Amino acid sequence: MTLPRRPAREAWICLALVGAMQCLSMLDRNILAILNPRIKADLHIGDAEMGLLYGTVFALFYAVFSLPLGRLADGWRRGWLLAICIALWSLATGLAGFAGGFSMLALSRLGVGIGEAAGQPAGTSLVFDYFPKHRRGLALAVMAALLAAGLGLSSVLGGAAADGWDHAFGLGHAAPLGLKGWQFAFLLAALPGVPLAILLALMREPVRGMSDGIVSPPDPAPFRAAFAVLIAVLPIGVWWTLARKRAGFGVIARNGAALVAIAAAMIVLARVCAALSPRPPLHLAGLSVDPHALQWTIVGIGGYVVVNFLQSLRLSDRATHAVVTGSPALWLCLIVGSLQTTINYGIMGFTPAFLMKTYHLGAGEVGVRFGLLSAAIGMIGPMLSGPLSDWLAARAGAGGRVGFVVVALGLSPFVGFAVYTAPDPAAFYMRFTLYSLILTMWLPPLYAVLYEQVLPRMRGQTAALYILLMTILGLGVGPYWVGMVADRTHGNLGLAILSVNALAPLIVVLLLVLWRRAERDAAGAVGRARAVGEPV
Repeated sequence: MTLPRRPAREAWICLALVGAMQCLSMLDRNILAILNPRIKADLHIGDAEMGLLYGTVFALFYAVFSLPLGRLADGWRRGWLLAICIALWSLATGLAGFAGGFSMLALSRLGVGIGEAAGQPAGTSLVFDYFPKHRRGLALAVMAALLAAGLGLSSVLGGAAADGWDHAFGLGHAAPLGLKGWQFAFLLAALPGVPLAILLALMREPVRGMSDGIVSPPDPAPFRAAFAVLIAVLPIGVWWTLARKRAGFGVIARNGAALVAIAAAMIVLARVCAALSPRPPLHLAGLSVDPHALQWTIVGIGGYVVVNFLQSLRLSDRATHAVVTGSPALWLCLIVGSLQTTINYGIMGFTPAFLMKTYHLGAGEVGVRFGLLSAAIGMIGPMLSGPLSDWLAARAGAGGRVGFVVVALGLSPFVGFAVYTAPDPAAFYMRFTLYSLILTMWLPPLYAVLYEQVLPRMRGQTAALYILLMTILGLGVGPYWVGMVADRTHGNLGLAILSVNALAPLIVVLLLVLWRRAERDAAGAVGRARAVGEPV
């Protein structure tokens, strides 16, 4: 089979649409950060609760639904799947515009999480089928750059829209529909999803695996398989699945033991965090709920879903299970990406509030300056590192990509300390320029290494597994960690943001191990799949 050497015109169209989807998803996901102070003041909730909204509530549903939707992306039309999910999360974003309390905001974040769950599995799978291996660093750079653009636009759009609305109507005038500025900002952010969904629905579906020379056969029942994954990863549903597939007493016993161990660990963590940062209870649907118990219950469910997914995968798709579980390099990529995302989300979730509180800046000013800087530098970082990592990989294999990540993330905590101890806004923005580069340059090379560890038909599920771990550890823990430390230190957001960098030394150690394994483990993927006697 002759493999394509250059991306076709349709490949660039696909990349543009998938990149726009990535941009919109980050905008709708992160707009909560710039609106944080207004929502806190209006709804009378604290930093830990905002961490729950920004991270944990979104994270659980985003992570859990990424698994069945990742499976669906491996068997169904990915453009159609993305179109449906964009429409869903845009509707959920708009719902926040009518929120009058924590419960409605939590429901909105739940819907955004479910809708966005298909974005990375389906989008990455599409792009990899259009772009040959030696150009994937560039393609992933474009996607990462547009993620950064969405992150920056969330601050610009959110701050400017909220300030403009409140300035136009003021506190003493009746605004249309009784909306506050932050509510209007959510409604505005929801609008671009409709035209983008239509364009993705009209996009041609590429031949799955053509760019790798491993064309995958059509999936006869992708929806049934996706629904089976959803049932298999949920509590109770997993036991029915294991019993139906006659997994044996030992498998069911190990599942039960994992559940008990996870539950015990979450109880301990909830009590420790409650002692460190006591918070008043949340009132949800008439119930009084401890926010720390809610936080760690959600994280525990995510951890249990990982166990369930791997057990069910072994029974339903032995080839994928063998490839995924047999690659230490893949798991190193998953863990490194998840830990670094913990740092990234913890930083970006509270930096706008840090600027407003520390330097006494307005939301509109922070939104424009911080948002534009984050967008511009965040786009430059991946666009530099993607092609550079392709060049390094051509000369040193996957180890070249990993070496680049080691250098970037090894510098990260030192630059971060300088940023969040800056004496004034000008010094902050100057130092943050370098920091923003570092926080985005690792994405294309690490993602390229990750997805080259598996075969084409397995990329949707691999992306879903990464999303699950990255979301539970990164989005689920990062903002909550920072919010809890801020509450504990009487609102010292600078110290709270810096505290999450304690993960950096562990990340560097794991990357050094990955450096030695990445090329060898990727080369063995086909052999691991064939060893279990199933088609690749």
